[in-house]
Amino acid sequence: MKRIFVMDGRSRAALSIIRSLGRKGYHVIVGESYPCASFYSKYVSKKLIYPDPRKQPELFEEFILNWAKNHANAFLIPVRDDCTEICGKIKDELEQFVTLLVPNREQFELARDKYKTIEIARQLNIPHPKTYLPKIDEDIDELKEKINLPFLIKPKVSSGSRGIVYIKNWNEFESHYKKITSHFGVPMLQEFIPQGGGFGVSLLLKNGEVYGKFTHKRIREYPISGGPSTLREGVAHPEMEEYAIRLMQHLKWDGVAMIEFRIDSRDGVPKLMEINPRFWGSLQTAVYSGVDFPHLLYLLGQGENCLKQLEYPLGRRVRWLLMGDILWFLSAPKTRSNIMDFLRFRSKNTSYEICKWDDLGPVYGTFLDAFNATFSRERRKHALDRGW
Repeated sequence: MKRIFVMDGRSRAALSIIRSLGRKGYHVIVGESYPCASFYSKYVSKKLIYPDPRKQPELFEEFILNWAKNHANAFLIPVRDDCTEICGKIKDELEQFVTLLVPNREQFELARDKYKTIEIARQLNIPHPKTYLPKIDEDIDELKEKINLPFLIKPKVSSGSRGIVYIKNWNEFESHYKKITSHFGVPMLQEFIPQGGGFGVSLLLKNGEVYGKFTHKRIREYPISGGPSTLREGVAHPEMEEYAIRLMQHLKWDGVAMIEFRIDSRDGVPKLMEINPRFWGSLQTAVYSGVDFPHLLYLLGQGENCLKQLEYPLGRRVRWLLMGDILWFLSAPKTRSNIMDFLRFRSKNTSYEICKWDDLGPVYGTFLDAFNATFSRERRKHALDRGW
């Protein structure tokens, strides 16, 4: 039986991939730099601990190359940024032994850099926020002439809305700008788009052809100011989808990606925000709606015939209760509407990301993971230091 190695087991997307492929009878191996919730899924055949790809990229690269040499014909699925980037960097070497479908390093770096993404959107006439990249020695008076209040200070490379600061007046700008620059390098300044709805267009491409397409709308997110969605719904938005496909075909993309948009409440136009150049946290919404990106990716990567999944029933919702929606509830205003919505645990066409009656192990693993994270300053910061 074909072995499939799913990396980044800590990710909710990894758990969705494991369950999707495990239910189809595949031999699924999961890896992470520490024991995580996905390790407890009944669909996992083997668990691997490997060097942290963010802290020890050279050691992880050595590990994955050695693993590939010893497991010929396996299929690799990196999930988060660091593993995806490293696998893309050594893609040619890995493909001598195993199969995978990921963007190469150049494609990945273009998509991950939010400023470069906006530059490409400008070339392709895709609507986007006005964005400016300051020069290192540019002073505040010069910047005042180039961008209007309010705006966002936004790192060129980050995830989970980390490092984004909302600027309402110039008095608070300098201290925030210096702090973000010290952590992330010179950031970009971006026009604030008044919220008219947050959306994500998810795609799977190979050789420029689209094999999987799914669009979701954010219903709730944590932090409430802007961060990962804790409740979302499958929708259709042809204009937005056309922009996303145009963008990824321009990049000659191979693999999966999720392109984020925000509807500008001033004019109703969807504005491109960024590309997530790998699997995304809300993947289970697409799978629940019938667009099985993990299985499509596997079939395409293997070179097998694959039926395109471009249509799906609208209105299906998926909720990230543990721990996302709980954190949303703790931070959201305690209005009657919010309380009633949170307590509506049984609802037609709503599924849950981690809580599955046929696979309860990851629920236990999630609580264990949360308990262990409370004793780790780095993991607490990663979980809670989101939004803007």
